[in-house]
Amino acid sequence: MIVGEIVLREFGQIIPVLPPRVSIFASYQVAYEFRREVEYRQALDDYCQWYRQAAEAHQQEFQKLKRDINIVGWFNQRKR
Repeated sequence: MIVGEIVLREFGQIIPVLPPRVSIFASYQVAYEFRREVEYRQALDDYCQWYRQAAEAHQQEFQKLKRDINIVGWFNQRKR
């Protein structure tokens, strides 16, 4: 315990103890920032999931288009 008391005394000289009102405000600020970070990450996860689904749908459409008949190419070949 002696070491702990010495450390507390030394840090007390470097970092002043905040008044109760400021410490309460600081805890609300931390909670607010944490909530904003959670909301941001959730929005990013939602966007990434939507993007993956859209990319997969576009890849499937592209594969279907590759199997379709190339009408423009067919007409161009007939003109030659």
